Amino acid sequence: QVQLVESGGGLVQAGGSLMLSCAVSGSRFSLNAMGWYRQAPGKQRESVAIITSGGTTTYRDSVKGRFTISRDNAKNTVYLQLNNLKPEDTAVYYCRVLRGAGGGVDSWGQGTQVTVSS
Repeated sequence: QVQLVESGGGLVQAGGSLMLSCAVSGSRFSLNAMGWYRQAPGKQRESVAIITSGGTTTYRDSVKGRFTISRDNAKNTVYLQLNNLKPEDTAVYYCRVLRGAGGGVDSWGQGTQVTVSS
C-alpha cells in the first residue's frame, strides 16, 4: 500500500518561507512523477508544481519564481520550497503520485496546512 506523509506546514508572515516535505512509501518512488497541490477554503484543489521521474519541473504561473519543487530518490521524498509567501498562498497542501511505473498512481497524502498572515 502506497503512503504519502506531508510535513512542514505552519503559520508564517507574508514574505516568509517554508519547506514542505512528502515522504512516500510502498512504491518505486524514482519511477513516478510527483505533484504538489493545494486547496484553499471554498476553492477547488489546484496543481502547484510537478516534477517528473527525470527531474523536469513545471509550475502554475502564480508561484513561478517563488516555489521550487525537488526530489530526493534516495530518501523517497519530494519537497516544495515556498519563498516570498503571500496571503493568497494560504491553503492545505497535498502531494500526489501523479503518474509512472512505480505504482500507487493517484495516491494522495493527508495534507499540511500553510497559513500566511498579512
